[in-house]
Amino acid sequence: MSTEGLSIGIPVGGQATDRARARSGSRWQVLLRRDNVVPLAIDAVAVLLAVADVWLVIPDKAPPYSIYLSAFACLALVGRRWLPFAVVLGTVPGFLTGWSQLAAMIALGMLATRKQTHWQVWVGAALVWACRFIQWPLSDFTTLSWREHVLDGLYGILVAGMPIAIGLLIGARAQLSQKLVELAASRDRERKLHDDAVRAEERARLAREMHDVVSHDITLIAMQAGVLATTPGSESAQETAKVIRQLSTRTLEELRSLVGVLRSGAADDGPHPGIGELTQLVRGCEVPVQLTVDSVPEQLPAKVSAAAYRTVQECLTNVRKHAPGAAATVLILGDGDALNIEVCNESPSAPVTPLPSGGHGLTGLAERARLLGGSFETTPTDDGGFRVRASYPVRG
Repeated sequence: MSTEGLSIGIPVGGQATDRARARSGSRWQVLLRRDNVVPLAIDAVAVLLAVADVWLVIPDKAPPYSIYLSAFACLALVGRRWLPFAVVLGTVPGFLTGWSQLAAMIALGMLATRKQTHWQVWVGAALVWACRFIQWPLSDFTTLSWREHVLDGLYGILVAGMPIAIGLLIGARAQLSQKLVELAASRDRERKLHDDAVRAEERARLAREMHDVVSHDITLIAMQAGVLATTPGSESAQETAKVIRQLSTRTLEELRSLVGVLRSGAADDGPHPGIGELTQLVRGCEVPVQLTVDSVPEQLPAKVSAAAYRTVQECLTNVRKHAPGAAATVLILGDGDALNIEVCNESPSAPVTPLPSGGHGLTGLAERARLLGGSFETTPTDDGGFRVRASYPVRG
């Protein structure tokens, strides 16, 4: 068996520039996301509408202070998502002494959307109503008739009530959407708990069956092999009995470990054989094997190491069952990103004894490779043998 170390080099040349470009690109992606673009567009439209409203109704000879206050009210809408109550207060002077009515209504609507029935909403509504009810300058307000006061009061209720109604409706819709999301998440959790319970019950049933049937039979095999090994007879028979007892004992230990995994529901219940035990596996498999291990990383992931061991173990077991007398070659090669395994055997040189086989071994290896993100394939060879190739990623 030949083994070489593997050195992994990490290029450092343009990585800093690449990372800077990646961060810059990620910032643009965050800024251009729909969740960010849509609110910004709505804010821009709100400011433009408020400015247009002031520009269309402002008289030619308006006092400068009223123009400045109205412009300030329109620009204050930019901060309505962060300081809604302060923005409402900022629009009051422009609405009272100027013409920023739409700006005040937009600010009040955002306040109602965010705060719902908070006291700030009612204070803002009272201020907006007062700005619409009171005429500026106050000298003009005192000259109005009682009918005009009543009409201004009713119109003020509409001006202050409509934004609040829309804001409450939007807030209620958002709360309902949040409740639906929470309900869906709760149903998902309940479904997951139910699935976990079903799987736990199935694991417990499988553990009982394996312990009551398989473990019992293997124990009897080990006991019978022990008796046969101590019975006087030919040395080959005693050696075979010892091998049977060793294999039965090891299988029983692994079966008990597997039963523990099934009962606990854990993904792993202790150490498993890895690539370091391949030499011992090859020596005890009773198959002529040429093992070559080349460029395997020193720090190999535990799952990949166990997968490599199980792949070679299953392949050598199949050679012993289905190709008696055939020699096998095992090649394990690391290329930096993956661990490649190839097991190839010749055609059988002895009569094949039919043994029970469900074909689940190779299927399990293929599933293991898929779960680890690797590949698995089997092909017959031209000389009547069989070849198995598997690849398991060793990074990420």
